[in-house]
Amino acid sequence: MNKYKLLIIIFLCFYGNLKAQDLDVSKWIQPMPDNAIFQEKDYLVWCGSMVKGDDNKYYLFYSRWPKSKKHQAWVTDSEVAVAVSDFPTGPYKFVKVILPKRDKKYWDADVTHNPTIHKFGKKYYLYYMGNYGNGEWWNHRNHQRIGVAVANSPTGKWKRCKKPLIDTTTNSFDHLLTSNPSVTQRPDGKFLMVYKAVSNGKMPFGGRVLHGVAIADKPEGPFIKQPKPIFVKDTVKFAAEDPYIWFQEGKYWAIVKDMKGVFTNAGTSLALFESPNGLDWQPAKNILVSTLKIPINQGFKTVVKLERPQLYFENGKPKILFCAVYESDTVNYNVAIPLKY
Repeated sequence: MNKYKLLIIIFLCFYGNLKAQDLDVSKWIQPMPDNAIFQEKDYLVWCGSMVKGDDNKYYLFYSRWPKSKKHQAWVTDSEVAVAVSDFPTGPYKFVKVILPKRDKKYWDADVTHNPTIHKFGKKYYLYYMGNYGNGEWWNHRNHQRIGVAVANSPTGKWKRCKKPLIDTTTNSFDHLLTSNPSVTQRPDGKFLMVYKAVSNGKMPFGGRVLHGVAIADKPEGPFIKQPKPIFVKDTVKFAAEDPYIWFQEGKYWAIVKDMKGVFTNAGTSLALFESPNGLDWQPAKNILVSTLKIPINQGFKTVVKLERPQLYFENGKPKILFCAVYESDTVNYNVAIPLKY
């Protein structure tokens, strides 16, 4: 190798690392078109995660529950459905319920929620939270566990796991429950999951809300938990939730909901974290992803809650930020925010 080729390689490596270090997701965000809001007449809509099918259509997996039961019924009445569109930002049209209630013997008998969709190889993998309970809010909340369903197509027959993919571990940071799964494939071919958990503590809430990491050789698991919690802020009991992770330009990245702005100092917001290995996480240089103001063609739309961030990629580039919006107990919907990377 001559010295000129070596200099080019060194420059490209340096530029790639510099670009990765300086990711600023807030600058990618573009005004949201009118058709980028997805809602249903009789249901509250939440947790949008989209994948492109082999038919070149776009499939949005989302949570929904009866509007008449209001927002907090997500924990007792949610089900995962799929909608389809010819365009990535929509408009989307309901197709069918993907993960309905099932026999009481299962860990996800009553509720499915938190869908995040991926295509690995030729199959589609839908990671989600499920629970069962006696109808009482805290009983369902504390039975949350993580699972995966697998299918050959977005609208095909989904095979659900009989047991949780990520269960709880006694006297660990995930002692009480597990939820909010996010998965990405590592450069070595293995699979990395980040998930939300609640530790042991005074019931019914339990202890601190923390996040864990798990690694698997295959997308369907088994996932091996790592011992150290992440996204921790001093002694804050509930600092973050709703992680979305991905690998880009030599690093792992995560967008999380910063519950009260303890990381961004911008109030309730979306925050960016980075990691060299997927295990050790720190706030990114440009940590603020978004406040509660969504850009629209006429300016900004301010919402009460902006949660469940999920990215859609095309050719390895982030193209859309999906989020769930809460305006009131009877107005919940998903948005598709265009990105210009």
